[in-house]
Amino acid sequence: MAKNVGKNNWALFLLLLAGIVLGSFIAQATAGIPALSWLNYGQKFGLTTPFKLDLGILVLTFALSIKITIGSIIGVIIGIIIYHFI
Repeated sequence: MAKNVGKNNWALFLLLLAGIVLGSFIAQATAGIPALSWLNYGQKFGLTTPFKLDLGILVLTFALSIKITIGSIIGVIIGIIIYHFI
């Protein structure tokens, strides 16, 4: 039986997540700088109004919103490159 030889999928997931978070943070931080404001350009999509489920004693609210920016895309690419070299 062959062992699972290769890289850890959790490492890829964590690097992608870190790339998204750091890229989005940098994009928002540079939004006021004219030369770097293009990093904050992106699209937001998801549920505009949350879905509310009232069960009497329990109220559940479901909402999902995702904003993809150029900065987060660059962060994902950098995360993939780092994963390739580890």
